[in-house]
Amino acid sequence: MSGFDERKSTEEAKFALDAELRFKATARRNKLLGLWAAELMGLSGDAAGDYAKEVVRADFEEPGDDDVFRKVRTDLDAKGIEMTDHQIARQMEELMMTAIQQVKTEAK
Repeated sequence: MSGFDERKSTEEAKFALDAELRFKATARRNKLLGLWAAELMGLSGDAAGDYAKEVVRADFEEPGDDDVFRKVRTDLDAKGIEMTDHQIARQMEELMMTAIQQVKTEAK
């Protein structure tokens, strides 16, 4: 195998690993977001866990984060919990950083 072919294979493997880690981190972020929102809505135990799973499943509705954001926004509004779009988006960003660190730690 030539040096170019080796580099190409290495880059392809790295891209696949990065995509897998991104997927895992996004799913983890969505779970953490669901648990955060569940707490705000007064859910705990199994109810909180079930809600977090709903948030994770919401991410499969369309590409990107809009479906997850919309789910949490709608549910918080339905419970009368005042939260700005910016606050939810900021929480999503912070939880993504947490999720990335958790997934990286688990991957080692």
